[in-house]
Amino acid sequence: MLRIPQRIVDAIVEQAREEAPNEACGYLGGTDGTVQERYPMTNVDASPEHFSLDPKEQFSVLKQARASGLALLAVYHSHPETPARMSDEDIRLANDTSTIYVIHSLLNGDTRGFTVDREKNVSEVPVEVIE
Repeated sequence: MLRIPQRIVDAIVEQAREEAPNEACGYLGGTDGTVQERYPMTNVDASPEHFSLDPKEQFSVLKQARASGLALLAVYHSHPETPARMSDEDIRLANDTSTIYVIHSLLNGDTRGFTVDREKNVSEVPVEVIE
């Protein structure tokens, strides 16, 4: 399970709306399965169908999270016009089997989490929005 504070979900939604029609993306940092910090990042692909993180931003965020005693728990991105599910492109690009992929759909407002194993099998991770 991944627990995400409502204020962070709200910030993801705001970022997704601002960056639409392209996908918005970033990292979620925290401890013990509870998100404490959102790290918005640039979708260098500037695409409505997929995203890529800027390697320089990734390194900077990793340093920030570590300095705060947080682990990077999840990569998040938005789906501007489709449900919150792993698309074929998301699955193809999911190379970190230890992370949770959080997707927020602007289509229906859902926020869901997934993992992808080495064989590209997708499993849903329950996401609990907390206060």
